[in-house]
Amino acid sequence: MSDGSWKRQIMEAMPAPAWLALDAPHQDVVLSSRVRVMRNLQGFAFPHMLDREGLIEVNRQVIDGLSSTEMEVIRTLSPGERHYLVGCRLVSMEFPFDSPGRSLVLNKDRSAGIMINEEDHLRMQVLSAGWSVESALLNAEGILNHMEASLEFAWSPRFGYLAASPYNAGKGRRISGMFHLIGLAHLKRLPNVMRALAQRHIITRGLFGESSRAIGAFVQVSITEGKLADLNGACEYLMTEERAARREVGREFVTERVATVVNYLVGRPLLTLADALRSVGWLRWGAVAGVPGANWSARDVDGWLTHLEVQGDSEDQALCRHRAEFLREKVER
Repeated sequence: MSDGSWKRQIMEAMPAPAWLALDAPHQDVVLSSRVRVMRNLQGFAFPHMLDREGLIEVNRQVIDGLSSTEMEVIRTLSPGERHYLVGCRLVSMEFPFDSPGRSLVLNKDRSAGIMINEEDHLRMQVLSAGWSVESALLNAEGILNHMEASLEFAWSPRFGYLAASPYNAGKGRRISGMFHLIGLAHLKRLPNVMRALAQRHIITRGLFGESSRAIGAFVQVSITEGKLADLNGACEYLMTEERAARREVGREFVTERVATVVNYLVGRPLLTLADALRSVGWLRWGAVAGVPGANWSARDVDGWLTHLEVQGDSEDQALCRHRAEFLREKVER
C-alpha cells in the first residue's frame, strides 16, 4: 500500500466535523456557519511577547478553565491528521502545534476547536452545518460561559476585549458563513456583489481565511462588528442571487461542464490545490443540479474539501499526487 493510501485511510478514520451533517439548512448554497472567538488572559502579555514559561502557564490555565467541559486536549497529531483538521477549518494553517505552550482542544462531535497561544491566548472556532449561525453562536457562548467561571479575560471599557492585533479588539469574534457562489462567479457578477457587501462592512474571504482567494467560488462572508440581522439580510440576498444565477446558466451547461471536469480528473496525475478547488466547485454544482452521472451529493463534495491537504506548499509533488488520486477515486466510483 502506498504512503498516500495509508494517509487517506488515517484521515478517513478521523471523526467527521459536525458541520458536515446531512440536515444542513440551505446546503445548496451554504456549506457551514462559523463563530470565531478571540480572548486573552488578564495579566499576561500576548503570545508573541511571552517567553516559554509564560506560554506554558497560559496554556495550563486555559486547559484548567476547560476542565468542566467535555473537550479533549489533543496531545499528538500526524501530518495527515493535521492536514485533515485544517481542511475541517478547526485549526489554522499557521498554528505552531508542536511549539512550547501550545495546545489544540476539540470537543467530541468536532463542532468546536480551541487553539491555545496562536495569535492570541485563545482562539476558538465553532462550526455548524449550512446556514445555522444561531446554533454556532449558542455553542460558542456555552463554552465561553464555562471558561469565564474560572478565567479572567483582558478587557477594557474603551477597547473591549484586548487582542494581539488592534484590528481584532472589541467584541473579539467573527461570525461567518461559507458560501458557494459559483453561479454568480460564472456570470462574472461575483466581484460586484463582493464590492456591495464591502460597502456594508461585510467582509469576504476565501475558503481558508484572509490569506486565501475565492477559488472555486467558495466565499467566506463575515462580520466582526455590527448587528447579526445585517449579516442575515446580506446572506439571504446572496442565496437568492446565487440561485437565480444558477437558473440563468441552466442545467444543460452544468452537465457538459461536469463531464469535462470528470474527464480532466480521471486523466490528471497531479493536481494543485487551486485546480482541485475549481474542479470540486463544478462537481458540487453538478450534484445540486442533479446532472446525469453525478453519483455524489453536495455534502459528499463538502467532505472531499477536508481531504485536499491544504497545509504546506500547494505545488508540492506528493500533495499534488495525493489530491489527484483522491478525486479520481471519487469520480470513478
